[in-house]
Amino acid sequence: MPESIETLFSPLNTFIMGFLLGAIFLVLALFSHWRTKREFKRYQRHLSDKLELDSRNLQELNKERARLSQESEHLRLQVARLNEKPDNKLHRELEILARAEKHMMINAPGFAPAWEMAKSQAMSQLETEEKGLSFPQKIFRKLIGPGATAPHAQAEAAAANGKTAAAEAAQEA
Repeated sequence: MPESIETLFSPLNTFIMGFLLGAIFLVLALFSHWRTKREFKRYQRHLSDKLELDSRNLQELNKERARLSQESEHLRLQVARLNEKPDNKLHRELEILARAEKHMMINAPGFAPAWEMAKSQAMSQLETEEKGLSFPQKIFRKLIGPGATAPHAQAEAAAANGKTAAAEAAQEA
């Protein structure tokens, strides 16, 4: 038995056993490296797919937002154009007077000054709605974002049109 132990631990046998043990660890390390490399490539593909999808979604959202803001601008311009028609001006004046009358029914101890205040308040409410500054439109802008807003010149023109309509109504009264 002592001879078999000596032959087992001879320098050549210990070198071969160490080499085999090192080869086993090398194979295990290479297998682990290949598996990690394959998983890393899978994660890279997953990340690039996700970024691509996010990019497409963002582009679609931006296109939709631009379309909606352009549509909103067209509608605002159409409302302003329709308000310029004489028949629509009468309807606008009627709406102002109806709102002012409703306000007066609620708060009318002295009729004349309160009537003028109510009429001007109704007119200013209607002008803010036409400019797109009403509460629902503010919420809509916060959700969609600040798209194409009306330039100051158009807003001032709409305000001037409202003032001329108010001046005509005052002259009629």
